[in-house]
Parts: sequence; C-alpha cells; structure tokens
Amino acid sequence: MKFMYLAFLLLFVFSSQFLLGGADASPRQVIDTEGKKVRAGVDYYIRPVPTTPCDGRGPCVVGSGYVLIARSSNHTCPLSVAVVEGFRGLAVTFKLVNPKKGVIRVSTDLNIKTSLTNTSCSESTVWKLDAFDDSTGQWFVTTGGVLGNPGKDTIDNWFKIEEYDDDYKLVFCPTVCNFCKPLCRNVGVFRDSNGNQRVALTDEPYKVRFQPSA
Repeated sequence: MKFMYLAFLLLFVFSSQFLLGGADASPRQVIDTEGKKVRAGVDYYIRPVPTTPCDGRGPCVVGSGYVLIARSSNHTCPLSVAVVEGFRGLAVTFKLVNPKKGVIRVSTDLNIKTSLTNTSCSESTVWKLDAFDDSTGQWFVTTGGVLGNPGKDTIDNWFKIEEYDDDYKLVFCPTVCNFCKPLCRNVGVFRDSNGNQRVALTDEPYKVRFQPSA
C-alpha cells in the first residue's frame, strides 16, 4: 500500500513539473522600445534598426519608417508597403490569430494593418503577400488583406514577429492552414528601379523595433 502511495506521489510530482515546463515554454512576449509589452489593437511604428550607430549624444531622431506607396506609375492599387528614410512612417496595429489574446508573442500568426483611414484605393490597409512579380522576381507585400478568419483562403495575410539578435524581424511563414505549404521567408526590402525600398520577401533578415505611437 505504501509503495502504491509513493508511486502515485512521484507521478503527481513529475506531472506537475511537466505542466509547469510547458507553461514556461510559451513564446516570449514582444517588447517595444520603451520596454513594455507590445499589444494587439495598439498603434506602433515599425522602425528599422539603423545599420550605423548613433553618435552617442541621444536617441536617433532621423531614421526610417514604413509607409504605403503606389506600386508603379501604371498600377496604383493596391498600395505597396515600403520603407522611407528620414520619416518614422505610418503606425500599424496587430491582430492575433486568437482574438482573445492581447499580448503579442514571437512566432505567432498575426495580421498587420496600417493605421490610415483614407487612401486613394478601395482596398483595406491590411498587409498581404502579393502574387509573384515576374518583372522583378520578387514577392512584394501590399495592402488589400483581410483581418482574421484564419485558413487557406487568407493564408497570404498572416505574418509573424521573430527575435533576431537583440531586436526583432518580420517573417512570412503562416501556420493558419494545417495542410498548406506556404513560403517561409524573411520580410525585408527590395530597391526597385525607381529607388523605392519596397517591402518584399528576402533571404536576409531585416532588423526592426516597435515604437509606441503615443
């Protein structure tokens, strides 16, 4: 009888440790530039990390930011996501695959929506992966995506934040469809023939931070 009790006690202890270990294995929370948790539905500026250091006399005021631009002179809509120099860009909000969750964690599917109420295009400002561009050999990120409704029909609308060195990077590697085999690439920039730094899938990571808008 004592042996059975001891065996039950050991099983309970090991089971408890396993459950606690599983809780500890949850993806880490994404932290903004002020050291706070990045949350769904809150405006943030995605700020590319400067490749050259500041002069040490204060924060870098002039940097880069994400904006929306016309794809080309012949094709305006949907708008392309791009990076511009000397401007913090337009704020974005994140929507998690599980709308009940409020804190953004790494390696978690999410939508990215540029916080712009009016544009020259009828499409939404939700980011999505556009069709392959034969002229440049690139997969560009444009607007016109759908919020929520995870599945094969919306697979192009889901991105993730991953840790990269001491900062973060955006990736496209959606897991909202169990039987789909999507691309898995970094989300970086491609400089087109007009000099625009258009957001596209790249081999090289593109380091970013998340700055609260207020």
